[in-house]
Amino acid sequence: MGEVVVVTGASSGFGALAVRRLGLAGHTVYAGMRETTGRNARAVEELAAFAAENDTAVHAVELDVQSQESADAAIATIIAEQGHLDVVVHNAGHMATGPAEAFTPEQYAALYDVNVLGTQRVNRAALPHLRARRSGHVVWVGSSSTRGGTPPYLAPYFAAKAAMDAVAVSYRAELLRFGIETTIVVPGAFTRGTHHFAHSGTAADTSRAAEYEELYPGLVDQVGARLAELEPSWADAGAVADAIVSVVDSASPPFRVHVDPSSDGAEVVNAVADRVRGEFLRRVDLADLV
Repeated sequence: MGEVVVVTGASSGFGALAVRRLGLAGHTVYAGMRETTGRNARAVEELAAFAAENDTAVHAVELDVQSQESADAAIATIIAEQGHLDVVVHNAGHMATGPAEAFTPEQYAALYDVNVLGTQRVNRAALPHLRARRSGHVVWVGSSSTRGGTPPYLAPYFAAKAAMDAVAVSYRAELLRFGIETTIVVPGAFTRGTHHFAHSGTAADTSRAAEYEELYPGLVDQVGARLAELEPSWADAGAVADAIVSVVDSASPPFRVHVDPSSDGAEVVNAVADRVRGEFLRRVDLADLV
């Protein structure tokens, strides 16, 4: 018997891949996406065709992580149709590229809203149900940028992802006694197979961004090109979806899983940080939360 899973930001990229592979693995999966009757109507149709062709229980559900009302309604729909919910996959996110100074505070806030507050809205909708059942699994799709090699011109995105990681770490300890597992899946920079880079936002203050061109000419393109060169030819964004399937299937899910073909170093730094945190929890008599 498979799990009932909801994946946010599932109209494309890692989310769309994960929904399909979770479905093929025997799970009942809801692909959360915005504007299911508007701009994402085609994604809904493609998902329905996939379900019919592969005899899988995958469904689209209207879910805008920037709206608490939408998150509440999506989770209520899933529970009404399936009777329960087992797994929440926080995948929704957005990227922006450009000089840090050229982004307005409002742009920083908007990225934080999608990447961090969006997870909080979905958690507030789903966790009361999981806590009442004393079981469940929350999977966070993070980024190696939180602790790995971080090139310039991605500051707003890196900051938001680092904040999301910090929230996930705290949630893990706070949910363990309710029988709810936490896993952070940590992808590296995948420049192929998703629209992450292609659909990234840009700095609103174009005049200030232009000032940086004097000493950093073409740096946005340079960073993108070098990341693509570092990515091995065999790298496949589907590996992130496979990692999500693996942790959902696991009887003892790991806390962190890295999927980084370019090896930017995040795995090394996270290993140290997670070990130090575990040692500290033991020192304050919270060993059961390690």
